[in-house]
Amino acid sequence: MEHSILIVEDDATLASNIQTYLERKHYEALVCSSAEEALAMLGTHRPDVLLTDRSLPGMSGLELIARVRTLDPQIKPIVMTGYGNVEDAVAAMKAGSYHYLTKPVVLAELKLLIDKALEAQRLEHALSFYQAREARDAGLDALIGSSPAMLAMKATVRQLLEAESRMTDADLPVVLIQGETGTGKELVARALHFDGSRRNGPFVEVNCASIPAHLLEAELFGHERGAFTDAKERRVGLVEAADGGTLFLDEIGEIELSLQAKLLKLLEDRSIRRLGAVKERRVNLRIVAATNCNLERMVQQGKFRRDLFFRLRIIEIRVPPLRARGDDVIALAEHYLALHGKRYGKPGLAFSAQARELLQRYSWPGNVRELRNMLEQTALLAPGNLVGPAQLALCPELMEGGEARPLAIRDCEPVLPEEGLNLPEVERDLVLRTLDRTDWNVTKSARLLGLTRDMLRYRIEKLGLARPERRH
Repeated sequence: MEHSILIVEDDATLASNIQTYLERKHYEALVCSSAEEALAMLGTHRPDVLLTDRSLPGMSGLELIARVRTLDPQIKPIVMTGYGNVEDAVAAMKAGSYHYLTKPVVLAELKLLIDKALEAQRLEHALSFYQAREARDAGLDALIGSSPAMLAMKATVRQLLEAESRMTDADLPVVLIQGETGTGKELVARALHFDGSRRNGPFVEVNCASIPAHLLEAELFGHERGAFTDAKERRVGLVEAADGGTLFLDEIGEIELSLQAKLLKLLEDRSIRRLGAVKERRVNLRIVAATNCNLERMVQQGKFRRDLFFRLRIIEIRVPPLRARGDDVIALAEHYLALHGKRYGKPGLAFSAQARELLQRYSWPGNVRELRNMLEQTALLAPGNLVGPAQLALCPELMEGGEARPLAIRDCEPVLPEEGLNLPEVERDLVLRTLDRTDWNVTKSARLLGLTRDMLRYRIEKLGLARPERRH
Protein backbone atom coordinates (compact mmCIF):
# COMPACT_ATOMS: atom_id res chain seq x y z
CA MET A 1 0.00 0.00 0.00
CA GLU A 2 1.64 3.16 -1.21
CA HIS A 3 -0.26 5.99 0.51
CA SER A 4 -1.82 6.31 3.95
CA ILE A 5 -5.16 8.01 4.72
CA LEU A 6 -6.26 8.86 8.27
CA ILE A 7 -10.07 9.02 8.61
CA VAL A 8 -11.42 10.99 11.58
CA GLU A 9 -15.20 10.39 11.77
CA ASP A 10 -17.47 9.73 14.75
CA ASP A 11 -20.09 8.02 12.55
CA ALA A 12 -18.81 4.44 12.72
CA THR A 13 -20.81 3.24 9.70
CA LEU A 14 -19.60 6.04 7.42
CA ALA A 15 -16.02 5.64 8.64
CA SER A 16 -16.12 1.89 7.98
CA ASN A 17 -17.55 2.36 4.46
CA ILE A 18 -14.86 4.89 3.55
CA GLN A 19 -12.12 2.67 4.98
CA THR A 20 -13.33 -0.39 3.05
CA TYR A 21 -13.56 1.58 -0.20
CA LEU A 22 -10.07 3.11 0.13
CA GLU A 23 -8.49 -0.24 1.02
CA ARG A 24 -10.02 -1.72 -2.15
CA LYS A 25 -8.32 1.11 -4.04
CA HIS A 26 -4.99 0.02 -2.50
CA TYR A 27 -4.68 2.77 0.10
CA GLU A 28 -3.78 2.20 3.74
CA ALA A 29 -6.80 3.55 5.65
CA LEU A 30 -6.85 4.09 9.44
CA VAL A 31 -9.88 5.27 11.43
CA CYS A 32 -10.18 7.47 14.54
CA SER A 33 -13.43 8.58 16.16
CA SER A 34 -12.16 11.85 17.65
CA ALA A 35 -9.61 14.59 17.05
CA GLU A 36 -7.85 13.77 20.32
CA GLU A 37 -7.41 10.15 19.24
CA ALA A 38 -6.06 11.30 15.86
CA LEU A 39 -3.48 13.60 17.48
CA ALA A 40 -2.31 10.74 19.68
CA MET A 41 -1.91 8.52 16.61
CA LEU A 42 0.12 11.20 14.83
CA GLY A 43 2.84 10.68 17.42
CA THR A 44 3.73 7.35 15.78
CA HIS A 45 2.08 7.49 12.35
CA ARG A 46 2.15 10.25 9.73
CA PRO A 47 -0.50 9.85 7.00
CA ASP A 48 -0.34 11.46 3.57
CA VAL A 49 -3.94 12.70 3.73
CA LEU A 50 -6.14 13.57 6.72
CA LEU A 51 -9.87 13.10 6.04
CA THR A 52 -11.87 14.60 8.91
CA ASP A 53 -15.44 15.49 9.76
CA ARG A 54 -16.01 19.14 10.60
CA SER A 55 -18.15 18.38 13.67
CA LEU A 56 -16.50 16.00 16.12
CA PRO A 57 -17.02 15.30 19.83
CA GLY A 58 -14.59 17.50 21.73
CA MET A 59 -12.10 19.25 19.47
CA SER A 60 -13.59 20.23 16.08
CA GLY A 61 -12.27 19.13 12.70
CA LEU A 62 -11.05 22.65 11.90
CA GLU A 63 -9.11 22.83 15.17
CA LEU A 64 -7.62 19.42 14.36
CA ILE A 65 -6.47 20.68 10.96
CA ALA A 66 -4.78 23.71 12.51
CA ARG A 67 -2.91 21.43 14.95
CA VAL A 68 -1.94 18.98 12.21
CA ARG A 69 -0.62 21.74 9.96
CA THR A 70 1.63 22.82 12.81
CA LEU A 71 2.89 19.27 13.41
CA ASP A 72 3.45 18.38 9.75
CA PRO A 73 2.66 20.88 6.93
CA GLN A 74 3.12 18.09 4.35
CA ILE A 75 -0.10 16.32 5.38
CA LYS A 76 -3.01 17.25 3.10
CA PRO A 77 -6.25 17.77 5.08
CA ILE A 78 -9.71 17.30 3.52
CA VAL A 79 -12.85 18.34 5.45
CA MET A 80 -16.22 16.57 5.31
CA THR A 81 -19.19 18.75 6.25
CA GLY A 82 -22.90 18.13 6.45
CA TYR A 83 -23.86 21.70 5.71
CA GLY A 84 -22.15 22.52 2.44
CA ASN A 85 -22.44 26.27 2.67
CA VAL A 86 -19.95 28.89 1.59
CA GLU A 87 -19.04 29.83 5.19
CA ASP A 88 -17.97 26.25 5.96
CA ALA A 89 -15.82 26.10 2.84
CA VAL A 90 -14.13 29.41 3.65
CA ALA A 91 -13.52 28.37 7.27
CA ALA A 92 -12.00 25.06 6.12
CA MET A 93 -9.62 26.78 3.72
CA LYS A 94 -8.57 29.33 6.34
CA ALA A 95 -7.79 26.50 8.75
CA GLY A 96 -5.42 25.03 6.16
CA SER A 97 -7.60 22.43 4.47
CA TYR A 98 -6.61 21.31 0.96
CA HIS A 99 -10.30 20.91 0.00
CA TYR A 100 -13.69 19.97 1.40
CA LEU A 101 -16.53 17.50 0.67
CA THR A 102 -20.25 17.74 1.35
CA LYS A 103 -22.07 14.86 3.01
CA PRO A 104 -23.38 12.45 1.91
CA VAL A 105 -19.92 11.65 0.58
CA VAL A 106 -19.66 10.37 -3.00
CA LEU A 107 -16.86 7.81 -2.79
CA ALA A 108 -15.72 8.25 -6.41
CA GLU A 109 -15.49 12.00 -5.81
CA LEU A 110 -13.55 11.36 -2.62
CA LYS A 111 -10.98 9.21 -4.45
CA LEU A 112 -10.54 11.85 -7.14
CA LEU A 113 -9.95 14.50 -4.49
CA ILE A 114 -7.44 12.29 -2.63
CA ASP A 115 -5.55 11.64 -5.87
CA LYS A 116 -5.34 15.38 -6.52
CA ALA A 117 -4.10 16.01 -2.99
CA LEU A 118 -1.41 13.33 -3.35
CA GLU A 119 -0.31 14.75 -6.69
CA ALA A 120 -0.05 18.23 -5.16
CA GLN A 121 1.99 16.74 -2.32
CA ARG A 122 4.30 15.00 -4.81
CA LEU A 123 4.89 18.23 -6.72
CA GLU A 124 5.62 20.08 -3.48
CA HIS A 125 8.16 17.43 -2.50
CA ALA A 126 9.83 17.68 -5.92
CA LEU A 127 9.91 21.46 -5.74
CA SER A 128 11.32 21.34 -2.22
CA PHE A 129 14.01 18.89 -3.36
CA TYR A 130 15.10 21.02 -6.32
CA GLN A 131 15.05 24.21 -4.25
CA ALA A 132 17.20 22.56 -1.60
CA ARG A 133 19.62 21.23 -4.21
CA GLU A 134 19.80 24.62 -5.90
CA ALA A 135 20.49 26.30 -2.57
CA ARG A 136 23.17 23.73 -1.74
CA ASP A 137 25.02 24.40 -5.00
CA ALA A 138 24.51 28.17 -5.11
CA GLY A 139 25.99 29.75 -1.98
CA LEU A 140 29.35 31.36 -1.37
CA ASP A 141 30.90 27.88 -1.25
CA ALA A 142 30.10 27.50 -4.95
CA LEU A 143 32.56 30.34 -5.75
CA ILE A 144 35.78 28.38 -6.24
CA GLY A 145 39.01 30.27 -5.76
CA SER A 146 41.48 31.49 -3.15
CA SER A 147 43.35 34.14 -5.14
CA PRO A 148 43.57 37.63 -3.58
CA ALA A 149 41.05 38.97 -6.11
CA MET A 150 38.49 36.27 -5.27
CA LEU A 151 39.05 36.51 -1.53
CA ALA A 152 38.43 40.26 -1.69
CA MET A 153 35.21 39.76 -3.66
CA LYS A 154 33.99 37.04 -1.28
CA ALA A 155 34.76 39.30 1.67
CA THR A 156 32.60 42.02 0.13
CA VAL A 157 29.70 39.60 -0.39
CA ARG A 158 30.04 38.23 3.14
CA GLN A 159 30.16 41.73 4.63
CA LEU A 160 27.01 42.68 2.71
CA LEU A 161 25.15 39.58 3.88
CA GLU A 162 26.14 40.20 7.50
CA ALA A 163 24.95 43.81 7.28
CA GLU A 164 21.63 42.72 5.76
CA SER A 165 21.06 40.21 8.57
CA ARG A 166 21.04 43.10 11.04
CA MET A 167 18.58 45.24 9.07
CA THR A 168 15.31 46.14 10.78
CA ASP A 169 13.29 46.28 7.55
CA ALA A 170 12.97 44.04 4.49
CA ASP A 171 13.95 46.69 1.92
CA LEU A 172 17.34 45.25 0.91
CA PRO A 173 19.68 47.45 -1.16
CA VAL A 174 20.00 46.98 -4.90
CA VAL A 175 23.24 45.27 -5.97
CA LEU A 176 25.04 45.80 -9.29
CA ILE A 177 27.45 43.02 -10.30
CA GLN A 178 29.96 43.96 -12.98
CA GLY A 179 32.39 41.73 -14.80
CA GLU A 180 33.39 40.32 -18.16
CA THR A 181 31.34 37.67 -19.92
CA GLY A 182 31.78 34.26 -18.37
CA THR A 183 33.26 35.36 -15.04
CA GLY A 184 30.42 33.94 -12.93
CA LYS A 185 28.22 36.94 -12.18
CA GLU A 186 25.16 34.69 -11.89
CA LEU A 187 26.89 32.63 -9.19
CA VAL A 188 27.48 35.80 -7.17
CA ALA A 189 23.81 36.74 -7.53
CA ARG A 190 22.75 33.29 -6.37
CA ALA A 191 25.10 33.50 -3.40
CA LEU A 192 23.47 36.79 -2.38
CA HIS A 193 20.06 35.12 -2.53
CA PHE A 194 20.65 31.66 -1.08
CA ASP A 195 22.98 32.83 1.69
CA GLY A 196 20.80 35.85 2.45
CA SER A 197 17.59 36.56 4.30
CA ARG A 198 15.40 35.76 1.26
CA ARG A 199 16.73 32.25 0.73
CA ASN A 200 13.27 30.71 1.22
CA GLY A 201 11.74 32.89 -1.49
CA PRO A 202 11.96 32.44 -5.27
CA PHE A 203 15.04 33.30 -7.30
CA VAL A 204 13.86 34.58 -10.69
CA GLU A 205 16.47 35.20 -13.37
CA VAL A 206 15.82 37.37 -16.42
CA ASN A 207 18.37 37.61 -19.21
CA CYS A 208 17.51 41.01 -20.66
CA ALA A 209 19.57 40.34 -23.80
CA SER A 210 17.77 37.11 -24.70
CA ILE A 211 14.23 38.55 -24.80
CA PRO A 212 13.26 40.80 -27.74
CA ALA A 213 12.89 44.42 -26.66
CA HIS A 214 9.20 44.62 -27.64
CA LEU A 215 8.40 41.58 -25.44
CA LEU A 216 10.59 42.35 -22.45
CA GLU A 217 8.15 44.77 -20.82
CA ALA A 218 5.31 42.24 -20.90
CA GLU A 219 7.63 39.51 -19.59
CA LEU A 220 8.75 41.66 -16.68
CA PHE A 221 5.52 43.36 -15.68
CA GLY A 222 2.84 41.03 -17.05
CA HIS A 223 -0.32 42.06 -18.87
CA GLU A 224 -4.08 42.03 -18.66
CA ARG A 225 -6.31 40.27 -21.13
CA GLY A 226 -6.67 42.36 -24.29
CA ALA A 227 -3.72 44.63 -23.49
CA PHE A 228 -2.40 43.92 -27.00
CA THR A 229 -3.28 41.73 -29.98
CA ASP A 230 -2.01 38.39 -28.66
CA ALA A 231 -2.93 38.99 -24.99
CA LYS A 232 -5.74 36.43 -24.83
CA GLU A 233 -5.54 36.02 -21.06
CA ARG A 234 -4.10 37.71 -17.99
CA ARG A 235 -0.47 36.91 -17.28
CA VAL A 236 1.64 37.51 -14.20
CA GLY A 237 5.05 39.02 -14.98
CA LEU A 238 8.42 37.86 -13.73
CA VAL A 239 8.61 40.75 -11.28
CA GLU A 240 5.48 39.52 -9.51
CA ALA A 241 6.76 35.93 -9.71
CA ALA A 242 9.81 37.05 -7.69
CA ASP A 243 7.67 38.57 -4.92
CA GLY A 244 9.15 37.58 -1.57
CA GLY A 245 12.47 36.61 -3.15
CA THR A 246 15.10 37.95 -5.55
CA LEU A 247 14.80 39.28 -9.10
CA PHE A 248 18.09 38.89 -10.99
CA LEU A 249 18.32 41.14 -14.06
CA ASP A 250 21.23 39.81 -16.09
CA GLU A 251 22.69 41.88 -18.96
CA ILE A 252 20.83 44.95 -17.74
CA GLY A 253 22.86 47.15 -20.08
CA GLU A 254 20.79 45.77 -22.98
CA ILE A 255 17.50 47.30 -21.77
CA GLU A 256 16.12 50.04 -24.02
CA LEU A 257 15.74 53.59 -22.70
CA SER A 258 11.93 53.47 -22.80
CA LEU A 259 11.89 50.49 -20.43
CA GLN A 260 14.60 51.92 -18.20
CA ALA A 261 12.15 54.54 -16.90
CA LYS A 262 9.70 51.84 -15.76
CA LEU A 263 12.51 49.88 -14.18
CA LEU A 264 13.55 53.00 -12.27
CA LYS A 265 10.00 53.31 -10.90
CA LEU A 266 10.16 49.69 -9.74
CA LEU A 267 13.41 50.40 -7.91
CA GLU A 268 12.07 53.58 -6.33
CA ASP A 269 8.51 52.57 -5.37
CA ARG A 270 8.61 48.75 -5.41
CA SER A 271 5.40 48.87 -7.43
CA ILE A 272 4.42 47.79 -10.94
CA ARG A 273 1.49 48.12 -13.29
CA ARG A 274 0.68 45.35 -15.73
CA LEU A 275 0.22 46.28 -19.37
CA GLY A 276 -3.39 47.26 -19.87
CA ALA A 277 -4.05 47.63 -16.13
CA VAL A 278 -5.09 50.74 -14.22
CA LYS A 279 -4.19 49.74 -10.69
CA GLU A 280 -0.60 49.48 -9.45
CA ARG A 281 0.58 46.49 -7.45
CA ARG A 282 3.12 46.52 -4.62
CA VAL A 283 5.90 43.93 -4.70
CA ASN A 284 8.31 42.89 -1.99
CA LEU A 285 11.52 41.74 -3.63
CA ARG A 286 15.24 42.18 -3.71
CA ILE A 287 16.80 43.29 -7.03
CA VAL A 288 20.24 42.22 -8.22
CA ALA A 289 21.49 43.38 -11.63
CA ALA A 290 24.52 42.31 -13.64
CA THR A 291 26.27 43.56 -16.76
CA ASN A 292 29.43 43.16 -18.79
CA CYS A 293 28.94 46.63 -20.30
CA ASN A 294 30.69 49.81 -19.26
CA LEU A 295 27.61 51.55 -17.88
CA GLU A 296 29.53 54.75 -17.11
CA ARG A 297 30.42 55.09 -20.79
CA MET A 298 26.85 54.26 -21.81
CA VAL A 299 25.60 57.02 -19.51
CA GLN A 300 28.00 59.49 -21.17
CA GLN A 301 26.79 58.36 -24.61
CA GLY A 302 23.14 58.77 -23.61
CA LYS A 303 22.41 55.04 -23.95
CA PHE A 304 21.71 54.46 -20.27
CA ARG A 305 19.77 56.66 -17.85
CA ARG A 306 21.97 58.47 -15.35
CA ASP A 307 19.37 58.24 -12.56
CA LEU A 308 18.91 54.51 -13.12
CA PHE A 309 22.66 53.95 -13.09
CA PHE A 310 23.08 55.62 -9.70
CA ARG A 311 20.02 53.79 -8.34
CA LEU A 312 21.45 50.45 -9.42
CA ARG A 313 24.93 50.84 -7.97
CA ILE A 314 24.00 51.32 -4.32
CA ILE A 315 26.17 48.26 -3.75
CA GLU A 316 28.67 47.40 -6.47
CA ILE A 317 30.50 44.09 -6.75
CA ARG A 318 33.16 43.48 -9.39
CA VAL A 319 33.90 39.91 -10.42
CA PRO A 320 37.58 39.51 -11.45
CA PRO A 321 38.43 38.00 -14.84
CA LEU A 322 40.01 34.57 -14.82
CA ARG A 323 43.37 35.88 -16.07
CA ALA A 324 43.66 37.94 -12.86
CA ARG A 325 43.05 34.99 -10.55
CA GLY A 326 46.45 33.26 -10.60
CA ASP A 327 46.39 29.68 -9.35
CA ASP A 328 42.58 29.66 -9.32
CA VAL A 329 42.85 28.62 -12.98
CA ILE A 330 44.32 25.25 -11.99
CA ALA A 331 41.85 24.75 -9.14
CA LEU A 332 38.92 25.46 -11.46
CA ALA A 333 40.38 23.35 -14.25
CA GLU A 334 40.81 20.35 -11.95
CA HIS A 335 37.27 20.84 -10.63
CA TYR A 336 35.70 20.87 -14.10
CA LEU A 337 37.91 18.07 -15.42
CA ALA A 338 36.79 15.85 -12.54
CA LEU A 339 33.17 16.93 -13.01
CA HIS A 340 33.11 16.18 -16.73
CA GLY A 341 35.20 13.04 -16.26
CA LYS A 342 32.59 11.68 -13.86
CA ARG A 343 29.82 12.63 -16.28
CA TYR A 344 31.43 10.75 -19.20
CA GLY A 345 32.55 7.77 -17.14
CA LYS A 346 36.26 8.72 -17.09
CA PRO A 347 37.31 9.11 -13.46
CA GLY A 348 40.97 9.75 -12.69
CA LEU A 349 41.68 12.34 -15.41
CA ALA A 350 44.66 14.57 -14.61
CA PHE A 351 46.73 17.30 -16.31
CA SER A 352 50.34 16.89 -17.31
CA ALA A 353 52.86 19.49 -16.14
CA GLN A 354 52.95 20.98 -19.65
CA ALA A 355 49.14 21.24 -19.75
CA ARG A 356 49.12 23.02 -16.39
CA GLU A 357 51.66 25.54 -17.62
CA LEU A 358 49.64 26.20 -20.76
CA LEU A 359 46.44 26.67 -18.73
CA GLN A 360 48.16 29.30 -16.59
CA ARG A 361 49.78 31.17 -19.50
CA TYR A 362 46.59 31.38 -21.56
CA SER A 363 44.68 34.66 -21.10
CA TRP A 364 41.14 33.12 -21.06
CA PRO A 365 39.15 35.70 -23.06
CA GLY A 366 35.97 33.70 -22.34
CA ASN A 367 36.82 33.39 -18.63
CA VAL A 368 35.39 30.56 -16.50
CA ARG A 369 32.70 29.70 -19.07
CA GLU A 370 35.37 29.10 -21.71
CA LEU A 371 37.38 26.95 -19.30
CA ARG A 372 34.37 24.86 -18.31
CA ASN A 373 33.18 24.23 -21.88
CA MET A 374 36.67 23.55 -23.22
CA LEU A 375 37.30 20.94 -20.53
CA GLU A 376 34.06 19.15 -21.36
CA GLN A 377 35.46 18.48 -24.84
CA THR A 378 38.80 17.51 -23.28
CA ALA A 379 37.16 14.99 -20.95
CA LEU A 380 34.98 13.59 -23.71
CA LEU A 381 37.82 13.04 -26.19
CA ALA A 382 40.60 12.14 -23.74
CA PRO A 383 42.20 8.85 -24.91
CA GLY A 384 43.85 8.22 -21.54
CA ASN A 385 43.97 9.52 -18.00
CA LEU A 386 46.77 12.05 -18.57
CA VAL A 387 45.69 15.23 -20.39
CA GLY A 388 48.46 16.94 -22.36
CA PRO A 389 48.59 20.41 -23.94
CA ALA A 390 47.58 19.05 -27.35
CA GLN A 391 44.19 18.03 -25.92
CA LEU A 392 43.33 21.55 -24.72
CA ALA A 393 41.19 23.18 -27.41
CA LEU A 394 42.16 26.78 -26.67
CA CYS A 395 41.36 29.81 -28.86
CA PRO A 396 44.58 31.83 -29.13
CA GLU A 397 43.09 34.01 -31.90
CA LEU A 398 40.74 35.55 -29.29
CA MET A 399 43.52 36.57 -26.94
CA GLU A 400 44.38 40.20 -26.28
CA GLY A 401 45.31 42.03 -29.44
CA GLY A 402 43.42 39.54 -31.58
CA GLU A 403 46.62 37.81 -32.72
CA ALA A 404 47.76 34.39 -31.76
CA ARG A 405 51.14 34.03 -30.12
CA PRO A 406 53.66 31.72 -31.78
CA LEU A 407 53.67 28.38 -30.02
CA ALA A 408 56.45 28.37 -27.43
CA ILE A 409 58.57 25.30 -27.04
CA ARG A 410 57.35 25.21 -23.42
CA ASP A 411 53.92 24.08 -24.69
CA CYS A 412 55.51 20.73 -25.41
CA GLU A 413 58.67 21.05 -23.32
CA PRO A 414 60.45 17.80 -24.23
CA VAL A 415 62.70 16.29 -21.60
CA LEU A 416 66.23 15.84 -22.98
CA PRO A 417 67.28 12.24 -22.36
CA GLU A 418 70.93 11.34 -21.85
CA GLU A 419 71.10 9.58 -25.20
CA GLY A 420 69.97 12.75 -26.97
CA LEU A 421 67.00 13.61 -29.24
CA ASN A 422 65.99 12.80 -32.79
CA LEU A 423 65.34 16.32 -34.18
CA PRO A 424 63.13 15.19 -37.10
CA GLU A 425 60.96 13.25 -34.65
CA VAL A 426 60.69 16.28 -32.37
CA GLU A 427 59.65 18.42 -35.36
CA ARG A 428 57.11 15.80 -36.44
CA ASP A 429 55.63 15.60 -32.94
CA LEU A 430 55.41 19.38 -32.58
CA VAL A 431 53.70 19.84 -35.94
CA LEU A 432 51.29 16.98 -35.26
CA ARG A 433 50.35 18.30 -31.80
CA THR A 434 49.67 21.75 -33.24
CA LEU A 435 47.51 20.37 -36.05
CA ASP A 436 45.53 18.25 -33.58
CA ARG A 437 44.96 21.28 -31.39
CA THR A 438 43.48 23.31 -34.26
CA ASP A 439 41.53 20.36 -35.69
CA TRP A 440 43.89 20.41 -38.66
CA ASN A 441 43.28 24.03 -39.57
CA VAL A 442 46.49 24.71 -41.53
CA THR A 443 46.17 28.50 -41.35
CA LYS A 444 45.77 28.54 -37.55
CA SER A 445 48.51 25.95 -37.08
CA ALA A 446 50.95 27.90 -39.23
CA ARG A 447 50.27 31.05 -37.23
CA LEU A 448 50.87 29.20 -33.95
CA LEU A 449 54.16 27.75 -35.23
CA GLY A 450 55.34 31.06 -36.65
CA LEU A 451 55.36 29.70 -40.20
CA THR A 452 53.68 30.64 -43.44
CA ARG A 453 50.86 28.47 -44.71
CA ASP A 454 53.03 27.15 -47.58
CA MET A 455 55.93 26.33 -45.24
CA LEU A 456 53.63 24.28 -43.02
CA ARG A 457 52.09 22.48 -45.99
CA TYR A 458 55.62 21.59 -47.15
CA ARG A 459 56.41 20.08 -43.75
CA ILE A 460 53.11 18.14 -43.66
CA GLU A 461 53.98 16.55 -47.01
CA LYS A 462 57.62 15.98 -46.06
CA LEU A 463 56.67 14.30 -42.78
CA GLY A 464 53.88 12.26 -44.38
CA LEU A 465 51.21 13.51 -42.01
CA ALA A 466 47.46 13.07 -42.56
CA ARG A 467 44.30 13.73 -40.58
CA PRO A 468 43.55 10.91 -38.07
CA GLU A 469 40.62 9.55 -40.07
CA ARG A 470 42.86 9.21 -43.15
CA ARG A 471 46.02 8.13 -41.35
CA HIS A 472 47.08 4.53 -42.12
